[in-house]
Amino acid sequence: PSAATARTQLASLTVKTEGSTDGYSRDKFPHWITQSGSCDTREEVLKRDGTNVQTDSSCKATSGSWYSEYDGETWTASSDVDIDHMVPLAEAWKSGANSWTTAQRQTFANDLTHSQLIAVTDNVNQSKSDQDPGEWLPPRTAYHCMYARMWVSVKYTYDLSLDSAEKSALSGILNGC
Repeated sequence: PSAATARTQLASLTVKTEGSTDGYSRDKFPHWITQSGSCDTREEVLKRDGTNVQTDSSCKATSGSWYSEYDGETWTASSDVDIDHMVPLAEAWKSGANSWTTAQRQTFANDLTHSQLIAVTDNVNQSKSDQDPGEWLPPRTAYHCMYARMWVSVKYTYDLSLDSAEKSALSGILNGC
């Protein structure tokens, strides 16, 4: 969405203290499910976000290149790329997904339609872990506006809450877009 749309969506989100991770497990968000033929969600994102991606008969990426918006690096081995859940699974859990069905969590974890999945440098994704924009932003500042727009879009689409520090960080970014 545009920055203006993201600001409107952000204003409509519920602000409340983040829930706990009690009961959380990545296994409660079945991810990397089969999407088409032998291709799972990870492989579909690698094909979508890469350039000149070639795959083998089991849909594994054998060549191509991937530009990571988070740090501006380009990778030619798919093993150097993680598929980031824009809103991390644990963050979603603490923001309302704890009350969802397994099917709803599976949809969230494999969403190829919204701004939820992006191919990025693996160690940068690992440094993000399950932090929200009040705690972590991509090292490439030129991407902060897009990152905030995508984050808000996912939270809005899935009616997830945010905490006050998260909202403050997002407002600051979006107001500068």
